[in-house]
Amino acid sequence: MRRRTGLAMAGAAALAWGEWLNWSWSRTLVGKREGAAEAVVVLGYRNPQATANFINRWRVRAGLRSVTADSARATRVIFSGGAPSSGAAEAQLLADYAKSVLKFDGTVLLEDQSTTTWENITNVIPLLEDVDRIKLVSQPAHALKARAYLRRQRPDLAARLVRADDYRPGEWMAAKPLLALYGLWTLRGLKADERKASL
Repeated sequence: MRRRTGLAMAGAAALAWGEWLNWSWSRTLVGKREGAAEAVVVLGYRNPQATANFINRWRVRAGLRSVTADSARATRVIFSGGAPSSGAAEAQLLADYAKSVLKFDGTVLLEDQSTTTWENITNVIPLLEDVDRIKLVSQPAHALKARAYLRRQRPDLAARLVRADDYRPGEWMAAKPLLALYGLWTLRGLKADERKASL
């Protein structure tokens, strides 16, 4: 009985830890900024097949729910990601899913040359110059990494970063401890001031 209780407590602690880290990452390097012109950048994930995979489908849904309702007409959704060794670019697969399955009829732009997160940011910068608010959408650790990269490349644009709706309590809950461990590994190159929660 004690062993079961101990395992249950350890499991609950792991879930809470994963939830807290993902929550914290979603609030790091973002601020509050007004303005109607908004860009929601959805970062693609490795996708060798001909249709959007599970992770990319979730990222598209998170991107579309990040569009601010009262500025939907002034929002551009940018799908970013190049092609793997062969086949369609991730950006195109994301856009196809958004339009054909989710019936999104807003403004869509494609950035289809990137193969790394650094390139994602470099290549979307020209599409962000004239917007007031920028949301980068992915799993929270990956989105934080992208925000840090924008801050390194263009601090002036990074000042326009606001929260996306890519973290929700309980979503991906069972996977969050693993996502947290993986996130800690992928974020090991960030500086201390790039890890501080803004809100």
